Amino acid sequence: MESTTRLPTYFISHGGGPWPWIKDLIPFDFGDLEESLQSIPGEVGDPTAVLCVTAHWEAPQFTIGTGAEPPMLYDYGGFPDFTYHLRYPAPGHPGVAARVAELLEAAGIPAGRDPRRGYDHGTFVPLFVAWPGAAVPVVQMSIKADFDPVDHLEVGRALAPLRDEGVLIVGSGLSYHNLRRFGPDAAEPSQHFDGWLHRAMEADPTTRTKELIGWEQAPAARICHPREDHLLPLMVALGAAEDEPAVRNYHGFMGGAVASGYRFGALPVR
Repeated sequence: MESTTRLPTYFISHGGGPWPWIKDLIPFDFGDLEESLQSIPGEVGDPTAVLCVTAHWEAPQFTIGTGAEPPMLYDYGGFPDFTYHLRYPAPGHPGVAARVAELLEAAGIPAGRDPRRGYDHGTFVPLFVAWPGAAVPVVQMSIKADFDPVDHLEVGRALAPLRDEGVLIVGSGLSYHNLRRFGPDAAEPSQHFDGWLHRAMEADPTTRTKELIGWEQAPAARICHPREDHLLPLMVALGAAEDEPAVRNYHGFMGGAVASGYRFGALPVR
């Protein structure tokens, strides 16, 4: 079998707040999500860096965290005091950050740089589960505040060469994100939207892209995503592997809502 080092890309549903540290306080089980995140290193090894496109960072233009030692950003509320002192000391990677900016600018996409931005919980929470030792460098990137799905797909396309350079592209969001409608009321709309999403992911590449661009026409779309910030990282992950198959690697219940995660592209053969 021919050896390939090309990495797949991932869209992950990152869960709520600092859940890995407070599992005994949460009234539902994150076990399936935890297992899916823990499986990633076994699938891809230790990449040169993880590029994490996080739903929790919105900026007027796509912006890249360039710091060598990013601080922490506790962008959640109502949790125990100790969760505001957690540390995920993964180093940044200024070289990879510069390469990200280079690829975006070569594609005509303006790119901002932020040397001070800290790891938000869309980044440090799932990456702690996947790489608890924090040895893999992380570059964090924003979504764009106009929420244009085409722009986010184009960013993914521009960043596709990173997959051959040892950089793992992770879009971190949630396939269901309506903070006012968790619990029993989330079940039906999330099932409808999740069913649409899975059918779209299984479609041929042209249809899949078209479906995602028109995501607002999906069943219960605006109930599941009153704001699409947590859906847009999916567009980046898909854009970087647009012609390749999708595998649903997470599917479970989260606060009464059905949620899913996907891997795009084949696993590397080592």
